[in-house]
Amino acid sequence: MCYACGTKVPTRERIGFRDVCPDCGRPVHVCRNCRFYRPGAHWDCAETVSELVADKEKANFCEWFALSPDAGRGLAGSADASTKARSSFEDLFKP
Repeated sequence: MCYACGTKVPTRERIGFRDVCPDCGRPVHVCRNCRFYRPGAHWDCAETVSELVADKEKANFCEWFALSPDAGRGLAGSADASTKARSSFEDLFKP
């Protein structure tokens, strides 16, 4: 799944460095889509990477990359929470 939009990314044997999401067009070979992405771990990675990838949403050349089946999960729930919060806020200003 794409971390940005939740669209199922067609899986192949290997995701290319330049592959993009078919729906939103964002890069797929990014830390946020990787099964080793662990916020809080050393350099936010569960693998022993030798170089820091500063932007976790930018395409990179990490050889450890493996597409995570969980990337993008929960996006619908966060969108619902955002809509509910905005609605509650707008209700404050209704006469």
